[in-house]
Amino acid sequence: MSAPYSRSGRIRPQGSGFELAVWYLMRLTGLALFVLVLSHYLILHVLYDPAQQDASWIADIRWNSTFWRASDWLMLMLVLFHAVMGMRVVVSDYLGGRARFVVLSLLYLVAIMLFAMGTMVVFTLENIVPRA
Repeated sequence: MSAPYSRSGRIRPQGSGFELAVWYLMRLTGLALFVLVLSHYLILHVLYDPAQQDASWIADIRWNSTFWRASDWLMLMLVLFHAVMGMRVVVSDYLGGRARFVVLSLLYLVAIMLFAMGTMVVFTLENIVPRA
């Protein structure tokens, strides 16, 4: 007999362990992403004039601050985690056996590569806008 369906999303896994931790983390990252993305939007599109935002503005104002780099990195990593764990659930629901193992392995490999590349870009990119 299949598991009962829930109108509020995926039902909470029984017991404790990895699945329960991922279930809670998906909810926490979803909430954190809501706050981070909304604040990102309000800051960049309400507090600052979008017409004056160009590459030099991003380099001089936004990316010149460790706080904003860390904030952007956190948002990027939460999006990556949330997406990978969501895809993990979908793959686990629809695939089984060796196909599941292969697809999940590829998913984790891509996630690790994106994590490394995103971290390198956010923390090592220097101001590349030429100065007049």
